[in-house]
Amino acid sequence: MVASTKSVTYTQFRYFVALARELSYRRAAQVLGISQPTLTSQINVLEKSLGIALFERSRSGTLLSPEGRSLLPHAEDVLQASIRFEEKARDIAGGNQTTYRLGVPPTLGPYLLPYILPQLHKRYAKLRFYVREAAPTQLVQGLFDGHFDIIISPGSQDSSQLVASKLFVEPLKFVVPSDHALSGLRYIEPEQIHGETVLTLEEAHHFHHQVHELCLKIGAQVTRDYEGTSLDTLRQMVVMGMGVAFLPGLYVHSELHQPDELHVCELKDTPIERQHSLVWRNTAPGRVFFRELGNEIRRILSDTLGHAVKVDS
Repeated sequence: MVASTKSVTYTQFRYFVALARELSYRRAAQVLGISQPTLTSQINVLEKSLGIALFERSRSGTLLSPEGRSLLPHAEDVLQASIRFEEKARDIAGGNQTTYRLGVPPTLGPYLLPYILPQLHKRYAKLRFYVREAAPTQLVQGLFDGHFDIIISPGSQDSSQLVASKLFVEPLKFVVPSDHALSGLRYIEPEQIHGETVLTLEEAHHFHHQVHELCLKIGAQVTRDYEGTSLDTLRQMVVMGMGVAFLPGLYVHSELHQPDELHVCELKDTPIERQHSLVWRNTAPGRVFFRELGNEIRRILSDTLGHAVKVDS
């Protein structure tokens, strides 16, 4: 393959890194928010520009070529340097950056942000957030790519490039139809849901995997026939008697205005919870402020939602 004289663009660097991480044109295109043919075309142009094959393609899947493995760390360095350049330029231009791009999961944002954003605006008069929702894996990828400045994400982050400040632990509540045999009980034994049909959200959502693991442990059946696309859909499926489910505590606190339709309870001695953290890149110019922001969010949560979640100290 003969290299051309055309320069590699920042966009091509992004596409190469995303595909190298996902090793799937379909998944990488979804993460990037572009069509699969666009990604394929740009990777082909990049390989032609460099004069080397970056990937091995076969019917069994996509793999990095040896040349691609060698170049990947350098491409990641280019992206990180570009992100730092843009962040520093915004800081210099504005004196202090006042608008941050905040990413949150759709199963959390609508039920958390109304409690904390008004209070943060009172505390920091010039602070603004540009909020976007995405699945947890997309939030982390967006943080790496510079599409987000900070995210609120469930689970732990094991990347040395990220800093996670724990905010709170949210319980997952067990809900059954009002006419279910377990309706009326405050706590139920785990073995009491042995054999039950448990509904859950699609795999992209973090607590899908928590629910699946718990059900495997106690002998309940997670159905794959009816996976909800939203918490409201999941709730309605339970109301219609299609099964039982676990719902996030903040959703239950904010949205269950008709308790006669559902019964909410908890598993005895078997808490199922999800940890939420404020996460940012360790190179972010605003990293000192982000730590302060985490402290302020915890204070607000203690005052407003301390009865619904466990706030980290």
